[in-house]
Amino acid sequence: MSSLEQEIIRTALAMNALGINVNKSGNVSARAVCAGCEGFLITPTGIPYEQLTPWDIVFVTLSDSPPPTIHSARKPSSEWPMHAAIYRSLPNVRAIVHTHSACATALACQEQDIPPFHYMVAAAGGEKIPCASYQPFGSNALAQEAARTLSQGYKACLLSHHGVIATGSDLPAALRLAHEVENLAKCYLLVLQQGRPKLLSKDQMAIVLEQFKTYGQQ
Repeated sequence: MSSLEQEIIRTALAMNALGINVNKSGNVSARAVCAGCEGFLITPTGIPYEQLTPWDIVFVTLSDSPPPTIHSARKPSSEWPMHAAIYRSLPNVRAIVHTHSACATALACQEQDIPPFHYMVAAAGGEKIPCASYQPFGSNALAQEAARTLSQGYKACLLSHHGVIATGSDLPAALRLAHEVENLAKCYLLVLQQGRPKLLSKDQMAIVLEQFKTYGQQ
């Protein structure tokens, strides 16, 4: 087993430690190649994160057929179709973190986007953090809706009446973005208590998005 399985477990444990996920909800995956097959490694269904070993992490191919598992007798997370659809639609995505973080989920349950009330909304790739339309968990319909929403140029989105999806170039990046989305959701809920939010304009957000292209260590 590679260190990638161990990193997936560390990421899953970190979600709970950061307070952006509880118990066995949510899931984590990373793009991988196994036995010459392109696919992704994902947390299994129904096992507490603190009990996971590298051998519990499941490999799922990116074919359209039912997913074979390699190096694991475990069943993949029930949300494996959503991860697969995102990886197929967005080749640059290398990792996905799905959480049920409280504040972001509260907004998702009201079918609300997170608008540009703060410049850090641009960390998710656009002028807002959109909320994908509701579809049953684990369904192909949810998989396609999440992939469609992210394919509009976003790195993260809310899932209506469900939770959050955050993507990244690696697992630490996806985890950081999921954490940032929850922080923004919490701040936005506080702003809403003060009345109608004052939002940044399209021109102001365009400047921020351009700045983000060269922000940090390149």
